[in-house]
Amino acid sequence: MEITLKSPSFEEGEMIPVRFTCDGEDISPELVWESIPTGCQTMAIICDDPDAPMGTWVHWVIYNIPADLGRLEERVPSLDILPSGAAQGSNSWRRIGYGGPCPPGGTHRYFFKIYALDTRLDLEPGASKSRLTEAMEGHILAQGHLMGRYSRK
Repeated sequence: MEITLKSPSFEEGEMIPVRFTCDGEDISPELVWESIPTGCQTMAIICDDPDAPMGTWVHWVIYNIPADLGRLEERVPSLDILPSGAAQGSNSWRRIGYGGPCPPGGTHRYFFKIYALDTRLDLEPGASKSRLTEAMEGHILAQGHLMGRYSRK
């Protein structure tokens, strides 16, 4: 099953506005999702850049998002645990929360990947992408993605 993931800030394959990058305010974009399967308890989102020169660069890890939330507002604060109960993991800068696109050169692709899970994950805040993907094994009911691009001027 496919989850529809969108942002009011950019369309699939389009350039990500500067305000969501290291050249701007470095805030997370609003994300909205639809088509959540029956039995979903929580959602997880990973944002990464597979075009980074030293391998995939992780920009955001967030999990245990309540299934009935339906969206993440713009400018999610860099807190371990959000008021909704969602937890944030560590990005490749070894910081909690969102770190926007900041490619060293060229145009890079940024994949916001969403997962519908049949459980609440037993992970402490600050988990890495690899710990999250391991914890999600066998619990993914559906997934989807939104890809945006960015290059620095």
